[in-house]
Amino acid sequence: MPHYDAILDAPPCRLGAVFAGDALTRLDFLPADTPRTVLCDARVRRLRAELDAYWDDPRHVFELPCAPAGTSFQLKVWRALTAIPPDRPTTYGALARQLGTAARAVGQACGANPLPILIPCHRVLATNGLGGFMHAAAGMPLDVKAWLLTHERRAD
Repeated sequence: MPHYDAILDAPPCRLGAVFAGDALTRLDFLPADTPRTVLCDARVRRLRAELDAYWDDPRHVFELPCAPAGTSFQLKVWRALTAIPPDRPTTYGALARQLGTAARAVGQACGANPLPILIPCHRVLATNGLGGFMHAAAGMPLDVKAWLLTHERRAD
């Protein structure tokens, strides 16, 4: 397991957080039985507060300093993901047309997203179902994606 600066509770699982200075650089979904972090600093408290605001209202706009590392193409896709409203998921194909690229390339960029939830890649679906999540087509990642989408639908 990578080194996490914090491991936090989340409704569907646990989240492992990595920071560089004050900026969040990575947020990983972890199994629900992963031990939590007991001690936390100001960065972790702020992340926890932002996530709690999202769990209360999926329309919450994150104001956390973030520094996702990726290619220029990935960054372009991730910027587009942040514009997708919580109650209006889109498809890989529709996002690809908007960006002038291929659906598979959008899917690869979504799978490489280091800051899920904050960069809401779960809001991108296949034309015939959930599609993948975190480069997985089944199991815990898709359970988390389904949970997030249901959570966002309930908030309407």
